[in-house]
Amino acid sequence: MKNKIGAILLTIILMVGLLAGCGQKSEGTEENAEEKGSGKATARTLDEIKQDGKIKIGVFSDKNPFGYVDENGKVQGYDVYFAKRIAKDLLGSEDAVEFVYVEAASRVEYLQSGKVDIILANFTVTDERKEKVDFALPYMKVALGVVSPEAKLITDVSQLKDGTLIVVKGTTAETYFSEKHPEIKLLKFDEYQEAYDALLDGRGEAFSTDNTEVLAWALNNKGYAVGIESLGNTDAIAPAVQKGNTALLDWINTEIKSLADEKFFHADYEKTLKPVYGESVDPESLVVEGGEM
Repeated sequence: MKNKIGAILLTIILMVGLLAGCGQKSEGTEENAEEKGSGKATARTLDEIKQDGKIKIGVFSDKNPFGYVDENGKVQGYDVYFAKRIAKDLLGSEDAVEFVYVEAASRVEYLQSGKVDIILANFTVTDERKEKVDFALPYMKVALGVVSPEAKLITDVSQLKDGTLIVVKGTTAETYFSEKHPEIKLLKFDEYQEAYDALLDGRGEAFSTDNTEVLAWALNNKGYAVGIESLGNTDAIAPAVQKGNTALLDWINTEIKSLADEKFFHADYEKTLKPVYGESVDPESLVVEGGEM
């Protein structure tokens, strides 16, 4: 009888221990799932990038002439030209860059989740974004512009009061008009091509984004013009890395400073932007050398 009671007690103890262990495992799994769901991952260090021999850089695929895929399926543009130079100077070859296509609203998330090492996608420096990512020195400056049909050209923001303005999500244009002009109805899209298609289809009176971009688009689309060439502040465009990735950030800053000696970004402009702008844009209104605005 004593042996039977002992066996029963031992079974109960084992069952309690097993249930406790399962409870602990379940709690740990929940924590892991929550951490995974946060979308955050540790960025690769500068040494890890060098060891891998590849650097992942996020660029646009539909924002001509800054980051876009040409008719041959190759990525081109002002940002892309810079990205290739980074790969060459850091890893010894322009082919050492792996381009990752991003949308305006996904730029921060792609850095936080470790999907890219650097964002070079016309990323305007703002105080809000500084809280989430680390910006390097600027390599370009920009303001907002508004493009619309020449037949109904928008030359002042007041003309949009009873109309619809097209913007891309996650851009400074969306932020500016949401805060400064809440009376204007915004039609928002994830991608630039979607926004331009909406303008062409007449779903909005105008489209606003960086003035450098709308100027280029208007030059290539007959019947459209930029009626408002500069709106809001003149802002800096800069590379961005995951917050706290100091070694990579320092390398980029040193690279930008050193490229000033050869006027690299003026050469970038001549190669990628002048064929689009011609003489209609002064490169000094856009190009930044050595990180000095």
